[in-house]
Amino acid sequence: MNALAQDPVRSVVQSVDWLTIAPPTLAALGALAVLVADLFLPERRKPLLGPVTVAVLALAALSLLPLRSGDRTTFCLTADPAVCSYVADPFTLAVQFLVLGAALIAALLSMTAVRDEALPRGEYWFLLLASAAGAALLPAARDLTTLIVALEVASLPSFALVGLRRADGRSSEAALKFFLSSVTATAVSLMGVSFVYAATGSLHLDRVAEELRDTAPGLDTLAATGVALTLVGFAFKTAAVPFHSWVPDTYAGAPLPVAAYLSVIGKAVGFSGLILVTVRAFPSYGHVWGPALAVLAALTMTGGNVAALRQRPERAHSAVRLLAWSSVGQAGYLLVPIAAAAYAAEPGRAVGATVAYALMYAAVNLGAFAVAAHVGRTAAANRITDYRGLYAAHPPTALALAFFLLCLAGLPPGIIGLFAKVAVFSTAVDAGLGWLAAVMAVNVVIALYYYLAWTAQLFRAPAPAPAAAPAPAPAPVRVAAPLTAAIALTGLIAVGLSGAPQLALRFAADVLL
Repeated sequence: MNALAQDPVRSVVQSVDWLTIAPPTLAALGALAVLVADLFLPERRKPLLGPVTVAVLALAALSLLPLRSGDRTTFCLTADPAVCSYVADPFTLAVQFLVLGAALIAALLSMTAVRDEALPRGEYWFLLLASAAGAALLPAARDLTTLIVALEVASLPSFALVGLRRADGRSSEAALKFFLSSVTATAVSLMGVSFVYAATGSLHLDRVAEELRDTAPGLDTLAATGVALTLVGFAFKTAAVPFHSWVPDTYAGAPLPVAAYLSVIGKAVGFSGLILVTVRAFPSYGHVWGPALAVLAALTMTGGNVAALRQRPERAHSAVRLLAWSSVGQAGYLLVPIAAAAYAAEPGRAVGATVAYALMYAAVNLGAFAVAAHVGRTAAANRITDYRGLYAAHPPTALALAFFLLCLAGLPPGIIGLFAKVAVFSTAVDAGLGWLAAVMAVNVVIALYYYLAWTAQLFRAPAPAPAAAPAPAPAPVRVAAPLTAAIALTGLIAVGLSGAPQLALRFAADVLL
């Protein structure tokens, strides 16, 4: 009789590798520390919670460095150590780097917003760190229970962040729409997980994949239904059409840094979960999720770009709404390689294109939101027309936004955007999805119009004043150090990637098996 059989306690106790779980653990501990500190700090010292949050996120990101040496696992079954609930492999580290880096930039954006909008400091920083902890946990999860829990840990604080402007009706409405849509999608996804468990008898992704390859007679329909329903919750997080209706109102009603956070980290959470359940757990059901995701990708990129095209520049909050609809269109591009993975001989390489595109999108989209936050300090309505003549008032800010928009459009000098789109396009062609590649090409052309139209506004002469009044000088954009740091940081990353786009592609080339 072996030692485990002699000691029933040891047979159920899993070992914990604390270094492996350091990134989400540090973020979670930081959230608790901020919450407790908020109870005891006098009001005049509470502004220190912002820098503390930035430091915690930086420390969590740095904790990824010791994990680069190889795959590390923890929370493994004692009866089968090869089956684990937490795995720190290259895919996990790439997404955790993206999530924690984006959360750090969102925290920089938030430091000015928290002060200017009088948001409750302790609650804000606690919720941001708690959501980041869930987002960092999700890509490492290798069982369906941990995936769903991580998804909700990342999502629930986001609802509160959206509605944290308590005196603003738009903020409360946005939070309610976000909450109701998310809860519905989660309920459907949980039903799918229960169906998968009933059909396979396991929740670990690798075991689910093995069982689904040889499903017992009579359980095929149950398994296929479970696969389809499980995808719904993750499709919602990616803002895929038709699960996107919450996006424009939520982004416009939330504090701008929260909208930036959702546009990048919300997508990172959704796409990493979607990749894990499709490529790792459901590879044998590629004939179910492959065509479904291909159709979703086509609908999402088309719906997002057409809606962005119809935004009126003079409408209040039109700049944020355009970025919201643009993020829906970009989600469609991100879905293409995942759909292609169902048909590819090496699905890991196809998925790598999604990770590479996500890295580019995170840097430039956060940069665009940072400029929008900068301009919003003097133009509260944040209309696209408010950006007219920005180059005359503040040349560095205008040039930065122009570069970010050109990256999103995939035009020089935004070379990284062009390379990322070509990488995504090639995965569709290689997988035999020529029709999807054609839809993507058409949508890229559609998107050029609204990106270039906004860029042109930056360099136009300021709007003339009425004849009876003297022409005012363009309103200067007040400098805020955290916002300036966020714009500079995202700009440097985008310029660096445009100078050497192969770095992002090589970094994400082999992130998944």
